[in-house]
Amino acid sequence: MEIKAVDIQVELADRPMLKGRSEATEADAEAAFATLAPFREGGVFAGSFAGESPWERHPNGDELVQVLAGFTTLTIMTDEGPKTLEMSAGMLTVVPQGLWHRFHAPEGVTVLTATPQPTDHSFADDPRTEP
Repeated sequence: MEIKAVDIQVELADRPMLKGRSEATEADAEAAFATLAPFREGGVFAGSFAGESPWERHPNGDELVQVLAGFTTLTIMTDEGPKTLEMSAGMLTVVPQGLWHRFHAPEGVTVLTATPQPTDHSFADDPRTEP
């Protein structure tokens, strides 16, 4: 295992902002997001995007989300219903294991995440109702 420090700004400098995140291809996402380091059963990632993401969840662990620049609304589906967090640069949260969540960033946001794998995705209005 290599131990090193990562310069996030350098890693993101040549990466495009992912526009229209919900319509983006896997190749578009790979171009926009940097894998900064392996972490547990996943990795630490950073990238910039605008628009609304599909719903996602991580069945193998909590996800740490930190906003590095910009603003996003993060919606997390809990048993009691949706919980909405308004997040701007410098803020972070932990999305509990297995909860569906999505980002809405019409003006664009840059995030850093520690994300366990695999990641499930859904385009349903309420992913909790999918079979």
